[in-house]
Amino acid sequence: MIKDRNFDDLAQKFAKNIYGTAKGQIRQTVVWQDLEQILALLESQTPLHILDAGGGIGQLSQKIAELGHRVTLCDLSGEMLKLAEQEIANNGLLEQYRLVHSSVQEIGEHLNEPADLVLFHAVMEWLSDPKEALERLLEQTRPGGVISVMFYNYNGLLFKNLICGNLTHIEEGMPHRKRFKLQPQQAIKPEDVYSWLTDAGFTILGKTGVRTFHDYMQTTMVGDYSFEQVLEMEQKLCRQEPYLSLGRYIHVYAQKPSDLVTPADNGTSNDNSNKDNG
Repeated sequence: MIKDRNFDDLAQKFAKNIYGTAKGQIRQTVVWQDLEQILALLESQTPLHILDAGGGIGQLSQKIAELGHRVTLCDLSGEMLKLAEQEIANNGLLEQYRLVHSSVQEIGEHLNEPADLVLFHAVMEWLSDPKEALERLLEQTRPGGVISVMFYNYNGLLFKNLICGNLTHIEEGMPHRKRFKLQPQQAIKPEDVYSWLTDAGFTILGKTGVRTFHDYMQTTMVGDYSFEQVLEMEQKLCRQEPYLSLGRYIHVYAQKPSDLVTPADNGTSNDNSNKDNG
């Protein structure tokens, strides 16, 4: 049975392997392009309240904070929060952050107002019930606000196993291989995520494939290319089919109608303290 993954034991390795690699650079670049579109849409509300749910060290939310917005970042891992605090402090952004030691499912208990923008990136695939977690965060999105969701793509995992010849593994249902500790516990079908968003009344504004071909390139390939060319081509193809739907991750963002009620106001105060271990 899948349990919600806590990265206390792998926080340092996770941060290094996810953010300090070519994979991480491609991911940051293409998703940031989408976030710029979202911020332009919401620019009438300044400064924005950003909820970085399961935010790790907050790489992308720090870029948003640099623009003057305020961020609530929560994570289930206390060790990951310590890393986040160090990174945020090093970048001189701590005053704009509130760090909350909480699961994404329970973050509503720590908020006194809904978020203008919710970031929910690379978390669902580590949860026992990704649909429930997403629904909780949809409730914490203000009317007219936007949720930004990135998830480990079932189509990408299937395609990777197909081209590697792992047909028996596919026939077994592609169970999680525990020896690969940083491989997500499960892959999420895009059509499920899209329907969860639209069933809740949200309007999907955009979709982007994250690493549409980079991860399928053979390490022994003797091609004529540079990383800069790979990054440029990823940006060119990431919003086109069929490449979009083959991304190892998919980023989808959706807007909440202005007439939907958000039950996030629980009467507590969102003070200026930077750390909440509640």
